[in-house]
Amino acid sequence: MQGWLTTTWEANWRSFLYFNLYRLLLGGLCFVALLFPNEWTVRLNLLPSGFNFSLLAIYILVTAGGMVLARLWQRHFNFQLSTQVIVDVLVINTLMYIAGGVSSGFGLVLLISLAAASLVGQGRLVLFYAALATLAALFSQTVGILYRGIDQGSIVQAGFISAGYFATAILARLLGQRIMINEDLARRRGIALDNQIRINQRVVERMQDGVLIVSRDGQVVRHNPMAAWLLGLPERGNLAEHAPTLDAALALWRAGGGNDSVMFLGGGNAELGARFESTASSDGEVLVFVEDIGRIKEQAKQLKLAALGRLTASIAHEIRNPLSAISHAGELLKEERRGDIYERLLRIIGDNTARLDRIVSDVLELGRQKQPQGESIPLGGFLEDFAVDLLANENLPATTITLDVPDGVFMCFDRAHLHQVMWNLVGNGLRHSSRSPGALHIKVVPGARQGWVELHVSDDGPGVPAELRDQVFEPFFTTHTQGTGLGLFIARELCVANGGSLVLAPESVGAHFIVTGRIDTCP
Repeated sequence: MQGWLTTTWEANWRSFLYFNLYRLLLGGLCFVALLFPNEWTVRLNLLPSGFNFSLLAIYILVTAGGMVLARLWQRHFNFQLSTQVIVDVLVINTLMYIAGGVSSGFGLVLLISLAAASLVGQGRLVLFYAALATLAALFSQTVGILYRGIDQGSIVQAGFISAGYFATAILARLLGQRIMINEDLARRRGIALDNQIRINQRVVERMQDGVLIVSRDGQVVRHNPMAAWLLGLPERGNLAEHAPTLDAALALWRAGGGNDSVMFLGGGNAELGARFESTASSDGEVLVFVEDIGRIKEQAKQLKLAALGRLTASIAHEIRNPLSAISHAGELLKEERRGDIYERLLRIIGDNTARLDRIVSDVLELGRQKQPQGESIPLGGFLEDFAVDLLANENLPATTITLDVPDGVFMCFDRAHLHQVMWNLVGNGLRHSSRSPGALHIKVVPGARQGWVELHVSDDGPGVPAELRDQVFEPFFTTHTQGTGLGLFIARELCVANGGSLVLAPESVGAHFIVTGRIDTCP
């Protein structure tokens, strides 16, 4: 293992505290042994004396002080560790000298201290500790031979003990380095995993599709904000209570009798699609991905309109010039008056040139829409003025349109945009209605969500056939010979631009459109 002697790592204060705790227990046991002498303490010559009591008391106090200092002042790790190791070397060698030298076995106690210090020590200090212990052991054994008559051959045993000090320090250093490398690797992998979890969580939160984790019993364990928005889910709850169609499809799929995808209506009659994915969870949890099909269709429409808009803008000049020439030629031909058939053909030419001109104008106008200038519009006064203007333009009696608008209701909308939306909706309604009293009904009600208001426009006409309901908002789709097919499409685009929506109510008698807008976000 390269760099085992020079490599350093972050100070490990917790291991240092455990090391001091071991030393404190060792000192305490020795002190108790002095208080209650027995056969082995007498054999080691560890008898109760003022010197022995003082030595162990000082050792215990220094160790306890080192623990407190390491706990409260975690600085200068090498200095604190070296101080405690030096104290161990001095005290244990003194006890070894009193007990009769290396034959007493006290030198082995120092091996434990050296091993612990080498595990947490840094750099070349581990060799310094081993060298210090070796010098102290040889010195105390030499003094014992010279002044206490200890067997001279014991110096060889002291040499073996000293070699053991170095071996212990080196092996503990290598083991400590391996432990620290693995700990650092685990720490870095933990940080990387935590970062990956945070990134994945942010990705799931920002997804435009809803994601749910559903337990075996139908409980929603977790979901992202988009799922809560699409399905109106609380933090936790039962799927059957908020999306019964989705829950039934999921149960059928789990039983093996259904497809792994389903189409259904969510909050606000939004068209949604869901896919089911099994997981390896032992609890049998299922992943449910919810897609806003309406948004996908809208994006496809936007792409279609953008391409069409670019095409129309590029050829508008080329189209309008021939249209102007045809229209002018038709006006000149009208002056000749050559008969009824001739007049009918000229009328066809005029009507169709006018229709083509309206189509080009509508598409160009859609591409030039400005940023909405939202304001808080009082719906009561706005709708009354609008009904008067429209009925006067159509030369209809005032009873044709009925209003049901509570007092004090506002909608945040661009006034010109709202006027254009209502003109398209009410104009379509009048075109397909009986035009009798009450043929058109405009009603304002609170929205399904707090902070929203709904404006309902309905008529007594035949309604929209089921096979055409998905196409009414398509650009250039029309059932009227004089229509451009852009009125409803533009109306919905204006609603979306103002932060609202325009939908066709399901299963209604006659055509029933709902304009939704906010009441609490105007600047």
